[in-house]
Amino acid sequence: MTAIDVTGARTPEAADVITGARERIDALDDRIIGLIQERMAVSAVVQEARITSGGRRVNLSREMEILSHYSEALGKPGTSLAMTLLELCRGRI
Repeated sequence: MTAIDVTGARTPEAADVITGARERIDALDDRIIGLIQERMAVSAVVQEARITSGGRRVNLSREMEILSHYSEALGKPGTSLAMTLLELCRGRI
């Protein structure tokens, strides 16, 4: 199978561009996953401190700040992304 077949490009030049870009995307995805895992660990520390001090596991006003931040930066899809991150980091409410 050629690079053109794998990428869907119609020229070898375009196939090379797509192959290189996909490698970069894969590397970025690996970094993003690592950052999400780090965020999950930090969130667990925050939740533990909050619960240990007698507070609730979730701080809704803080979650609204996060949702707003992502929405302002990325638009409506940012809200969905933030909701997914919050669920990953604190679990389902």
